[in-house]
Amino acid sequence: MEQIRMEQTGVFTPEFEKRVYSKVTWRLIPFLFMCYIFAYVDRVNVGFAKLQMQHDLGISDAVYGTGAGIFFVGYFLFEIPCNIALEKIGAKYWLGPIMIVWGLVSACTMLVTGQWSFYFVRFILGIVECGFFPGVILYLTFWFTGKYRAKMVAGFMTAIPLSGLIGGPISGWLLNRMATVGGLKAWQWLFIVEAIPSLLAGVATMFFLADNPAKAKWLKPRERALLMQRLEEDEKGKRSGAGHQHSFADAFRKPNVWLFSLIYFGVVTGNYGLQFWMPQIIKDTLTADPFQIGLLTMIPWGITAIAMVLVGQHSDATGERCWHVAIAALVGGFGLALSAIPGISGAFRLVALTIATAGIISSTSTFWSLPTSYLSGTAASAGIAWINSLGNLGGQVGPLILGNVHGKNNSLTPALLLLSLCCVMSAVVAIAFFRKRPVQSVSQI
Repeated sequence: MEQIRMEQTGVFTPEFEKRVYSKVTWRLIPFLFMCYIFAYVDRVNVGFAKLQMQHDLGISDAVYGTGAGIFFVGYFLFEIPCNIALEKIGAKYWLGPIMIVWGLVSACTMLVTGQWSFYFVRFILGIVECGFFPGVILYLTFWFTGKYRAKMVAGFMTAIPLSGLIGGPISGWLLNRMATVGGLKAWQWLFIVEAIPSLLAGVATMFFLADNPAKAKWLKPRERALLMQRLEEDEKGKRSGAGHQHSFADAFRKPNVWLFSLIYFGVVTGNYGLQFWMPQIIKDTLTADPFQIGLLTMIPWGITAIAMVLVGQHSDATGERCWHVAIAALVGGFGLALSAIPGISGAFRLVALTIATAGIISSTSTFWSLPTSYLSGTAASAGIAWINSLGNLGGQVGPLILGNVHGKNNSLTPALLLLSLCCVMSAVVAIAFFRKRPVQSVSQI
Protein backbone atom coordinates (compact mmCIF):
# COMPACT_ATOMS: atom_id res chain seq x y z
CA MET A 1 0.00 0.00 0.00
CA GLU A 2 2.87 2.38 0.80
CA GLN A 3 4.39 1.86 -2.65
CA ILE A 4 1.04 2.63 -4.30
CA ARG A 5 0.64 5.76 -2.20
CA MET A 6 4.13 7.03 -3.12
CA GLU A 7 3.46 6.42 -6.80
CA GLN A 8 0.19 8.30 -6.65
CA THR A 9 1.60 11.29 -4.78
CA GLY A 10 4.88 11.44 -6.65
CA VAL A 11 6.96 10.77 -3.51
CA PHE A 12 10.03 8.62 -4.09
CA THR A 13 12.50 7.24 -1.58
CA PRO A 14 16.18 8.19 -1.90
CA GLU A 15 17.02 4.51 -2.45
CA PHE A 16 14.60 4.26 -5.35
CA GLU A 17 15.89 7.47 -6.91
CA LYS A 18 19.46 6.25 -6.62
CA ARG A 19 18.57 2.97 -8.38
CA VAL A 20 16.77 4.77 -11.18
CA TYR A 21 19.60 7.18 -11.90
CA SER A 22 22.08 4.33 -11.75
CA LYS A 23 19.99 2.43 -14.30
CA VAL A 24 19.83 5.42 -16.63
CA THR A 25 23.54 6.09 -16.23
CA TRP A 26 24.54 2.54 -17.14
CA ARG A 27 22.16 2.54 -20.07
CA LEU A 28 23.26 5.82 -21.65
CA ILE A 29 26.75 6.86 -20.59
CA PRO A 30 28.75 3.77 -21.73
CA PHE A 31 27.14 3.89 -25.17
CA LEU A 32 27.59 7.65 -25.63
CA PHE A 33 31.09 7.27 -24.23
CA MET A 34 31.92 4.67 -26.89
CA CYS A 35 30.50 6.90 -29.65
CA TYR A 36 32.58 9.85 -28.48
CA ILE A 37 35.72 7.74 -28.55
CA PHE A 38 35.06 7.01 -32.22
CA ALA A 39 34.31 10.68 -32.90
CA TYR A 40 37.45 11.88 -31.17
CA VAL A 41 39.68 9.34 -32.89
CA ASP A 42 38.33 10.45 -36.28
CA ARG A 43 38.90 14.08 -35.31
CA VAL A 44 42.49 13.88 -34.03
CA ASN A 45 44.03 10.85 -35.77
CA VAL A 46 45.43 13.33 -38.28
CA GLY A 47 48.08 14.01 -35.60
CA PHE A 48 49.43 10.48 -36.09
CA ALA A 49 48.87 10.49 -39.84
CA LYS A 50 51.05 13.61 -39.98
CA LEU A 51 54.10 11.55 -39.11
CA GLN A 52 54.02 10.10 -42.65
CA MET A 53 51.35 12.03 -44.55
CA GLN A 54 53.16 15.36 -44.34
CA HIS A 55 56.18 14.01 -46.20
CA ASP A 56 54.11 12.18 -48.82
CA LEU A 57 51.97 15.24 -49.58
CA GLY A 58 54.85 17.71 -49.35
CA ILE A 59 53.02 20.09 -46.99
CA SER A 60 54.64 22.39 -44.45
CA ASP A 61 54.07 22.55 -40.69
CA ALA A 62 52.05 25.73 -41.21
CA VAL A 63 49.80 24.01 -43.77
CA TYR A 64 49.34 21.04 -41.45
CA GLY A 65 48.47 23.29 -38.50
CA THR A 66 45.95 25.20 -40.61
CA GLY A 67 44.37 22.04 -42.02
CA ALA A 68 44.17 20.29 -38.66
CA GLY A 69 42.44 23.28 -37.13
CA ILE A 70 40.19 24.28 -40.04
CA PHE A 71 37.95 21.46 -38.84
CA PHE A 72 36.68 23.90 -36.23
CA VAL A 73 35.75 26.58 -38.75
CA GLY A 74 33.17 24.25 -40.29
CA TYR A 75 32.24 23.23 -36.76
CA PHE A 76 31.61 26.87 -35.81
CA LEU A 77 29.45 27.74 -38.81
CA PHE A 78 26.88 24.96 -38.45
CA GLU A 79 26.78 23.99 -34.79
CA ILE A 80 23.83 26.07 -33.61
CA PRO A 81 21.37 24.93 -36.31
CA CYS A 82 22.51 21.35 -35.69
CA ASN A 83 21.73 21.54 -31.97
CA ILE A 84 18.34 23.09 -32.58
CA ALA A 85 17.65 20.32 -35.10
CA LEU A 86 18.44 17.69 -32.45
CA GLU A 87 15.87 19.24 -30.13
CA LYS A 88 13.25 19.09 -32.90
CA ILE A 89 14.12 15.73 -34.51
CA GLY A 90 15.30 13.76 -31.48
CA ALA A 91 18.64 12.24 -30.58
CA LYS A 92 18.37 8.80 -32.17
CA TYR A 93 17.54 10.03 -35.68
CA TRP A 94 19.93 12.96 -35.51
CA LEU A 95 23.06 11.61 -33.80
CA GLY A 96 22.97 8.26 -35.65
CA PRO A 97 23.06 9.66 -39.22
CA ILE A 98 25.65 12.26 -38.15
CA MET A 99 28.00 9.46 -37.06
CA ILE A 100 27.57 7.59 -40.33
CA VAL A 101 28.32 10.68 -42.42
CA TRP A 102 31.36 11.76 -40.41
CA GLY A 103 32.76 8.23 -40.65
CA LEU A 104 32.51 8.43 -44.43
CA VAL A 105 34.09 11.88 -44.57
CA SER A 106 36.90 10.86 -42.22
CA ALA A 107 37.68 7.88 -44.43
CA CYS A 108 37.83 10.22 -47.42
CA THR A 109 40.88 11.91 -45.85
CA MET A 110 42.81 9.05 -47.46
CA LEU A 111 42.09 10.73 -50.84
CA VAL A 112 43.81 14.05 -50.13
CA THR A 113 46.64 14.91 -52.49
CA GLY A 114 47.87 18.27 -51.25
CA GLN A 115 47.19 21.46 -49.35
CA TRP A 116 43.76 22.40 -50.67
CA SER A 117 42.20 18.94 -50.66
CA PHE A 118 43.46 18.54 -47.09
CA TYR A 119 41.80 21.82 -46.10
CA PHE A 120 38.56 20.82 -47.86
CA VAL A 121 38.17 17.42 -46.22
CA ARG A 122 38.96 18.75 -42.74
CA PHE A 123 36.47 21.60 -43.21
CA ILE A 124 33.71 19.20 -44.29
CA LEU A 125 34.52 16.86 -41.38
CA GLY A 126 33.96 19.77 -39.00
CA ILE A 127 30.57 20.50 -40.56
CA VAL A 128 29.28 16.93 -40.32
CA GLU A 129 30.62 16.32 -36.80
CA CYS A 130 29.57 19.63 -35.25
CA GLY A 131 26.19 18.33 -34.11
CA PHE A 132 27.51 15.46 -32.01
CA PHE A 133 29.27 16.79 -28.90
CA PRO A 134 26.98 19.75 -28.11
CA GLY A 135 24.06 17.50 -29.04
CA VAL A 136 25.08 14.97 -26.42
CA ILE A 137 25.58 17.70 -23.79
CA LEU A 138 22.05 18.89 -24.55
CA TYR A 139 20.76 15.31 -24.63
CA LEU A 140 22.06 14.70 -21.10
CA THR A 141 19.94 17.63 -19.87
CA PHE A 142 16.88 15.68 -21.05
CA TRP A 143 17.73 12.95 -18.51
CA PHE A 144 19.84 14.34 -15.66
CA THR A 145 19.23 17.30 -13.35
CA GLY A 146 21.98 19.74 -12.43
CA LYS A 147 22.71 17.67 -9.32
CA TYR A 148 24.14 14.83 -11.44
CA ARG A 149 25.28 16.63 -14.55
CA ALA A 150 28.96 17.31 -13.85
CA LYS A 151 29.62 13.65 -13.11
CA MET A 152 27.66 12.51 -16.17
CA VAL A 153 29.47 14.93 -18.46
CA ALA A 154 32.81 13.93 -16.95
CA GLY A 155 31.96 10.26 -17.46
CA PHE A 156 31.03 10.94 -21.08
CA MET A 157 34.09 13.10 -21.69
CA THR A 158 36.40 10.45 -20.27
CA ALA A 159 36.21 9.28 -23.87
CA ILE A 160 38.68 12.05 -24.74
CA PRO A 161 41.67 10.59 -22.86
CA LEU A 162 40.58 7.03 -23.59
CA SER A 163 40.43 7.81 -27.30
CA GLY A 164 44.12 8.65 -27.00
CA LEU A 165 44.76 5.67 -24.77
CA ILE A 166 43.18 3.32 -27.33
CA GLY A 167 43.69 5.19 -30.57
CA GLY A 168 47.38 6.01 -30.06
CA PRO A 169 48.73 2.45 -30.10
CA ILE A 170 46.32 1.43 -32.88
CA SER A 171 47.37 4.39 -35.02
CA GLY A 172 51.04 3.65 -34.38
CA TRP A 173 50.57 -0.01 -35.25
CA LEU A 174 48.77 0.84 -38.50
CA LEU A 175 51.55 3.22 -39.53
CA ASN A 176 54.10 0.48 -38.85
CA ARG A 177 52.31 -2.48 -40.42
CA MET A 178 50.15 -1.26 -43.30
CA ALA A 179 52.71 0.53 -45.47
CA THR A 180 52.75 -2.13 -48.22
CA VAL A 181 49.16 -3.41 -48.10
CA GLY A 182 46.88 -3.03 -51.12
CA GLY A 183 48.97 -0.38 -52.80
CA LEU A 184 47.95 2.25 -50.23
CA LYS A 185 50.09 4.26 -47.85
CA ALA A 186 49.92 3.36 -44.15
CA TRP A 187 48.38 6.73 -43.27
CA GLN A 188 45.62 6.07 -45.81
CA TRP A 189 44.81 2.77 -44.10
CA LEU A 190 44.73 4.63 -40.78
CA PHE A 191 41.84 6.81 -41.96
CA ILE A 192 39.94 3.87 -43.49
CA VAL A 193 40.25 1.49 -40.54
CA GLU A 194 39.49 4.08 -37.85
CA ALA A 195 36.34 5.30 -39.65
CA ILE A 196 34.65 1.88 -39.60
CA PRO A 197 33.60 1.96 -35.89
CA SER A 198 31.84 5.30 -36.41
CA LEU A 199 29.79 3.86 -39.27
CA LEU A 200 28.70 0.86 -37.19
CA ALA A 201 27.96 2.96 -34.09
CA GLY A 202 25.84 5.34 -36.16
CA VAL A 203 23.58 2.50 -37.23
CA ALA A 204 23.38 1.17 -33.65
CA THR A 205 22.45 4.62 -32.30
CA MET A 206 19.20 4.68 -34.27
CA PHE A 207 18.09 1.48 -32.53
CA PHE A 208 19.56 1.96 -29.06
CA LEU A 209 18.87 5.53 -27.92
CA ALA A 210 15.57 6.90 -26.64
CA ASP A 211 15.01 10.63 -27.15
CA ASN A 212 13.93 11.28 -23.55
CA PRO A 213 12.49 9.46 -20.50
CA ALA A 214 8.93 9.68 -21.85
CA LYS A 215 9.94 7.60 -24.88
CA ALA A 216 12.19 5.12 -23.05
CA LYS A 217 10.49 1.72 -23.25
CA TRP A 218 13.22 0.20 -21.07
CA LEU A 219 12.01 2.28 -18.10
CA LYS A 220 9.16 1.20 -15.86
CA PRO A 221 6.29 3.71 -15.46
CA ARG A 222 7.31 4.67 -11.95
CA GLU A 223 10.95 5.12 -13.00
CA ARG A 224 9.82 7.31 -15.86
CA ALA A 225 7.63 9.33 -13.51
CA LEU A 226 10.53 10.01 -11.14
CA LEU A 227 12.83 11.24 -13.90
CA MET A 228 10.20 13.52 -15.39
CA GLN A 229 9.27 14.91 -11.98
CA ARG A 230 12.90 15.65 -11.09
CA LEU A 231 13.47 17.35 -14.45
CA GLU A 232 10.36 19.46 -13.98
CA GLU A 233 11.50 20.47 -10.50
CA ASP A 234 14.95 21.34 -11.80
CA GLU A 235 13.42 23.43 -14.58
CA LYS A 236 11.16 25.31 -12.16
CA GLY A 237 14.14 26.00 -9.91
CA LYS A 238 16.08 27.53 -12.78
CA ARG A 239 13.10 29.56 -13.99
CA SER A 240 12.64 31.05 -10.51
CA GLY A 241 16.03 32.79 -10.76
CA ALA A 242 16.01 36.45 -11.70
CA GLY A 243 17.12 37.03 -15.25
CA HIS A 244 17.01 33.35 -16.12
CA GLN A 245 17.15 32.66 -19.86
CA HIS A 246 15.05 30.19 -21.73
CA SER A 247 14.27 31.75 -25.13
CA PHE A 248 16.46 31.60 -28.25
CA ALA A 249 17.43 35.26 -27.98
CA ASP A 250 18.33 34.86 -24.31
CA ALA A 251 21.19 32.57 -25.32
CA PHE A 252 23.00 35.54 -26.88
CA ARG A 253 21.70 38.48 -24.87
CA LYS A 254 23.60 38.22 -21.59
CA PRO A 255 27.34 38.75 -21.10
CA ASN A 256 27.88 35.56 -19.13
CA VAL A 257 27.17 33.39 -22.17
CA TRP A 258 30.02 35.18 -23.94
CA LEU A 259 32.24 34.86 -20.88
CA PHE A 260 31.62 31.11 -20.87
CA SER A 261 32.70 31.07 -24.51
CA LEU A 262 35.92 32.88 -23.61
CA ILE A 263 36.70 30.43 -20.80
CA TYR A 264 36.12 27.50 -23.09
CA PHE A 265 38.16 29.09 -25.89
CA GLY A 266 41.25 29.29 -23.71
CA VAL A 267 41.29 25.67 -22.57
CA VAL A 268 40.31 24.37 -26.02
CA THR A 269 43.22 26.27 -27.57
CA GLY A 270 45.59 24.49 -25.23
CA ASN A 271 43.81 21.17 -25.68
CA TYR A 272 43.95 20.89 -29.46
CA GLY A 273 47.34 22.50 -29.71
CA LEU A 274 48.53 19.57 -27.61
CA GLN A 275 46.49 16.85 -29.26
CA PHE A 276 47.34 17.63 -32.87
CA TRP A 277 51.04 17.99 -32.06
CA MET A 278 51.76 15.54 -29.24
CA PRO A 279 52.86 12.70 -31.58
CA GLN A 280 55.26 15.10 -33.32
CA ILE A 281 56.64 16.38 -29.98
CA ILE A 282 57.28 12.81 -28.84
CA LYS A 283 58.90 12.00 -32.18
CA ASP A 284 61.21 15.01 -31.88
CA THR A 285 62.26 14.26 -28.30
CA LEU A 286 61.93 10.53 -27.55
CA THR A 287 61.50 8.14 -30.48
CA ALA A 288 60.71 8.13 -34.20
CA ASP A 289 59.05 4.70 -34.14
CA PRO A 290 55.28 5.20 -34.74
CA PHE A 291 54.22 2.27 -32.56
CA GLN A 292 56.38 3.39 -29.64
CA ILE A 293 54.99 6.91 -30.05
CA GLY A 294 51.51 5.41 -29.78
CA LEU A 295 52.45 3.55 -26.61
CA LEU A 296 54.00 6.65 -25.03
CA THR A 297 50.85 8.69 -25.65
CA MET A 298 49.03 6.22 -23.40
CA ILE A 299 50.80 7.73 -20.38
CA PRO A 300 49.25 11.23 -20.46
CA TRP A 301 45.88 9.92 -21.59
CA GLY A 302 45.70 7.20 -18.94
CA ILE A 303 46.44 9.60 -16.10
CA THR A 304 44.05 12.16 -17.57
CA ALA A 305 41.20 9.63 -17.60
CA ILE A 306 41.58 9.14 -13.85
CA ALA A 307 42.06 12.84 -13.07
CA MET A 308 39.00 14.10 -14.92
CA VAL A 309 36.65 11.61 -13.25
CA LEU A 310 38.00 12.49 -9.79
CA VAL A 311 37.62 16.22 -10.46
CA GLY A 312 34.06 15.75 -11.75
CA GLN A 313 33.06 13.64 -8.76
CA HIS A 314 34.53 16.13 -6.31
CA SER A 315 32.76 18.99 -8.04
CA ASP A 316 29.44 17.17 -7.74
CA ALA A 317 30.08 16.21 -4.12
CA THR A 318 30.85 19.79 -3.08
CA GLY A 319 28.44 21.54 -5.44
CA GLU A 320 31.26 23.89 -6.47
CA ARG A 321 32.05 24.50 -10.15
CA CYS A 322 34.11 27.65 -10.71
CA TRP A 323 37.21 26.75 -8.69
CA HIS A 324 37.28 23.22 -10.09
CA VAL A 325 37.33 24.64 -13.62
CA ALA A 326 39.85 27.35 -12.78
CA ILE A 327 42.34 25.30 -10.79
CA ALA A 328 42.35 22.54 -13.40
CA ALA A 329 43.00 25.15 -16.11
CA LEU A 330 45.88 26.58 -14.07
CA VAL A 331 47.36 23.10 -13.70
CA GLY A 332 47.10 22.70 -17.48
CA GLY A 333 48.83 26.04 -18.04
CA PHE A 334 51.57 25.08 -15.57
CA GLY A 335 52.20 21.82 -17.41
CA LEU A 336 52.42 23.61 -20.75
CA ALA A 337 54.86 26.13 -19.31
CA LEU A 338 57.05 23.31 -17.97
CA SER A 339 57.03 21.59 -21.37
CA ALA A 340 58.21 24.83 -22.97
CA ILE A 341 61.51 24.92 -21.04
CA PRO A 342 64.32 24.75 -23.65
CA GLY A 343 66.73 21.83 -23.47
CA ILE A 344 64.75 19.59 -21.11
CA SER A 345 64.88 15.85 -21.61
CA GLY A 346 62.24 14.00 -23.57
CA ALA A 347 61.13 12.15 -20.43
CA PHE A 348 60.66 15.38 -18.45
CA ARG A 349 58.77 16.92 -21.35
CA LEU A 350 56.43 13.92 -21.42
CA VAL A 351 55.77 14.37 -17.68
CA ALA A 352 55.01 18.05 -18.28
CA LEU A 353 52.66 17.21 -21.15
CA THR A 354 50.92 14.68 -18.91
CA ILE A 355 50.30 17.37 -16.27
CA ALA A 356 49.07 19.74 -18.96
CA THR A 357 46.72 17.22 -20.53
CA ALA A 358 45.23 16.13 -17.20
CA GLY A 359 44.58 19.72 -16.14
CA ILE A 360 43.13 20.92 -19.43
CA ILE A 361 40.79 17.98 -19.99
CA SER A 362 39.60 18.03 -16.36
CA SER A 363 38.79 21.72 -16.76
CA THR A 364 36.83 21.26 -19.99
CA SER A 365 34.78 18.36 -18.64
CA THR A 366 33.76 20.13 -15.42
CA PHE A 367 33.16 23.36 -17.31
CA TRP A 368 29.94 22.15 -18.92
CA SER A 369 28.11 21.93 -15.60
CA LEU A 370 28.08 25.75 -15.51
CA PRO A 371 26.30 26.79 -18.74
CA THR A 372 23.85 23.89 -18.52
CA SER A 373 22.78 25.26 -15.14
CA TYR A 374 22.16 28.71 -16.61
CA LEU A 375 20.12 27.78 -19.64
CA SER A 376 16.93 25.88 -20.32
CA GLY A 377 14.48 25.36 -23.18
CA THR A 378 15.52 26.66 -26.59
CA ALA A 379 18.22 28.77 -24.93
CA ALA A 380 19.90 25.55 -23.82
CA SER A 381 20.16 24.14 -27.34
CA ALA A 382 21.28 27.46 -28.84
CA GLY A 383 23.45 28.54 -25.90
CA ILE A 384 25.34 25.28 -25.51
CA ALA A 385 26.01 25.22 -29.23
CA TRP A 386 27.09 28.87 -29.26
CA ILE A 387 29.49 28.45 -26.35
CA ASN A 388 30.90 25.30 -27.90
CA SER A 389 31.14 26.94 -31.34
CA LEU A 390 33.05 29.99 -30.18
CA GLY A 391 35.15 28.01 -27.73
CA ASN A 392 36.11 25.44 -30.30
CA LEU A 393 37.59 28.11 -32.53
CA GLY A 394 40.50 27.58 -30.17
CA GLY A 395 40.89 24.28 -31.97
CA GLN A 396 41.84 26.34 -35.03
CA VAL A 397 44.09 28.72 -33.11
CA GLY A 398 46.11 26.17 -31.11
CA PRO A 399 47.34 23.99 -34.01
CA LEU A 400 47.85 27.11 -36.14
CA ILE A 401 50.12 28.68 -33.50
CA LEU A 402 52.20 25.53 -33.15
CA GLY A 403 52.41 24.94 -36.91
CA ASN A 404 53.59 28.44 -37.74
CA VAL A 405 56.05 28.72 -34.85
CA HIS A 406 57.54 25.25 -35.39
CA GLY A 407 57.79 25.81 -39.12
CA LYS A 408 59.64 29.12 -38.77
CA ASN A 409 62.26 28.40 -36.10
CA ASN A 410 61.98 24.65 -35.41
CA SER A 411 61.19 25.40 -31.75
CA LEU A 412 57.90 24.93 -29.95
CA THR A 413 58.85 26.93 -26.83
CA PRO A 414 57.12 30.23 -27.73
CA ALA A 415 54.02 28.40 -28.97
CA LEU A 416 53.71 26.26 -25.83
CA LEU A 417 54.03 29.39 -23.68
CA LEU A 418 51.20 31.01 -25.65
CA LEU A 419 49.02 27.95 -25.08
CA SER A 420 49.87 28.14 -21.38
CA LEU A 421 48.72 31.77 -21.25
CA CYS A 422 45.43 30.82 -22.89
CA CYS A 423 44.75 28.33 -20.07
CA VAL A 424 45.67 30.90 -17.45
CA MET A 425 43.32 33.39 -19.12
CA SER A 426 40.45 30.89 -18.81
CA ALA A 427 41.16 30.44 -15.11
CA VAL A 428 41.30 34.20 -14.48
CA VAL A 429 37.98 34.84 -16.25
CA ALA A 430 36.28 32.00 -14.35
CA ILE A 431 37.51 33.26 -10.98
CA ALA A 432 36.80 36.91 -11.76
CA PHE A 433 33.19 36.43 -12.80
CA PHE A 434 31.87 33.19 -11.31
CA ARG A 435 33.67 32.50 -8.02
CA LYS A 436 30.85 33.97 -5.87
CA ARG A 437 28.09 32.00 -7.54
CA PRO A 438 27.38 28.60 -5.99
CA VAL A 439 25.81 25.98 -8.22
CA GLN A 440 22.45 26.39 -6.50
CA SER A 441 22.10 29.95 -7.80
CA VAL A 442 23.87 29.89 -11.12
CA SER A 443 20.60 30.49 -12.91
CA GLN A 444 20.80 34.11 -11.83
CA ILE A 445 22.61 36.03 -14.52
